[in-house]
Amino acid sequence: MRLTPERLDLLIAAVRKILPLQAPADVLLRQFFQDRPQLGQNDRGVIAETVFGVLRRRFFLEKLVGKATARELVLAYLTRFQGMNLRELTPFLRETEIKWIQQIKAIKLEEQPLFIRAEFPEWLVEKLQKFWTDEEILHLGQTLQQPAPLDIRVNSLLAKREEVLATLKQQGIEAEPTLFSPIGIRITGKPAINRNELFLSGKIEVQDEGSQLLGFLLAPKRGEMVVDFCAGAGGKTLLLGALMHSHGRLYAFDVSEKRLNNLKPRLKRSGLSNVHPQRIDSERDIKLKRLAGKIDRVMIDAPCSGLGTLRRNPDLKWRQNPESIDELQTKQIAILDAAANLLKPGGRLVYATCSLLPEENQQIVAQFLANHPQFSVLHCGELLEQQKITLPDIGEYLQLSPLHHNTDGFFAAVLERTKNIT
Repeated sequence: MRLTPERLDLLIAAVRKILPLQAPADVLLRQFFQDRPQLGQNDRGVIAETVFGVLRRRFFLEKLVGKATARELVLAYLTRFQGMNLRELTPFLRETEIKWIQQIKAIKLEEQPLFIRAEFPEWLVEKLQKFWTDEEILHLGQTLQQPAPLDIRVNSLLAKREEVLATLKQQGIEAEPTLFSPIGIRITGKPAINRNELFLSGKIEVQDEGSQLLGFLLAPKRGEMVVDFCAGAGGKTLLLGALMHSHGRLYAFDVSEKRLNNLKPRLKRSGLSNVHPQRIDSERDIKLKRLAGKIDRVMIDAPCSGLGTLRRNPDLKWRQNPESIDELQTKQIAILDAAANLLKPGGRLVYATCSLLPEENQQIVAQFLANHPQFSVLHCGELLEQQKITLPDIGEYLQLSPLHHNTDGFFAAVLERTKNIT
């Protein structure tokens, strides 16, 4: 990276804008760019890389400089993680900063406490230590410090994976099939895929490979009644609609009108005609009560801590805390109870989160099953094998990890309603 006074000022201003994380980092960064429309793609890329790099390494950076200003965080990041030497930085440094830069170069990361080396808050390390060794926590943390790859999903309604791969090759974009998802492609680098004709024509969507696999666990069929209970901007909704070959009825429910509005242009591109987005007030909305006992399949991508997505959203380490996890558990149980009530006998439900914590995953499912004997657990590994999808170390529950699968961290349980409530 070629540093100039103007670029350094932009990097500092961007980090200052993001901290103290009063909103999601990607939202704040988007606002930063909107306020500076003159910035080119290269400058935007450098700024985004630096901002998220600072967030990924913030615990160590603050160890280096204490209660740091945005300027100090940027200079420390450029020194330790971008390999810039004192000679390169000197033209931009104040006299008092030169000695400080020399000092931080001498601090050894391997001598720091586990939470700093893993870049996890101490409360999260304590939770993870209940079921993982310190070495496993460190390896996980180091993996989550790396940027996530760019995965896309081929819209099987409009294209085949081989066709998309061939087109990307013609465009000079390096890509390969994903290891597990039969409709996924992993792209090398970060090309502007949202400007690509494949994207604009609806043949591809950006979606992590792990998220794609959730659709194959639900495995909706043509003509069924299906609900995406927490649809958000609709990534999984579009996948489910394609798996249904646009036949049947697919409800996309969410409490946020804004998120559902973000689904509309994606839905238009997709070619799907069976999707029905609807805003609900809560899991007790009358719209849901009218569907009780009528639905074949339900997807719940539950609100969660998002700690499995730290490669993409490193700011979550500061925006979550033990109290917020407790609040999320209450919400997760309520949503699972309400969504399960929609299923007809023999119906299937997928409960999923992008969390690494058992209290948001296995414990929620266990509590639900204890109160709902008419539901049983289906084996995730066997369900995927039926569709010729083989993942290492997948058992009754799906637990994907960036450490072992190079996907976002996802959990999923598949539940089947085996008999009527008595």
